[in-house]
Amino acid sequence: METTKKRTGNTGEEIAADYLISKGYRILERNWRAGHWEIDLIAENDRWLVIVEVKTRKSTLFGEPEDFVTLQKQRNLIRAAANYIWRTQQTKEVRFDIISVVLQSGVQGVKHIEDAFQPRW
Repeated sequence: METTKKRTGNTGEEIAADYLISKGYRILERNWRAGHWEIDLIAENDRWLVIVEVKTRKSTLFGEPEDFVTLQKQRNLIRAAANYIWRTQQTKEVRFDIISVVLQSGVQGVKHIEDAFQPRW
């Protein structure tokens, strides 16, 4: 059974993927897993391999969605990305982005934060 939180997250990821496609990115993976680590979206363009964390909220009452990407979450994304790069032998430069989606009263707000944080390989 899908929870409301899961449904909201899936909607946000769908919106984020559509947004990236509209900007010329190609989606390589959705919800890619390595053990207990997960990457919401992995996309690419001519220059970048983009690791995307999607944060979706129904309101901004408690803060912007991107404010909830903790340092621990960043570390986990970096570990998962290193695993993906190793497994797929990627050679492109890697960038970590956050896409923030707000679903408030049926209105969709999308904010794409490119290069949101830097890995410390």
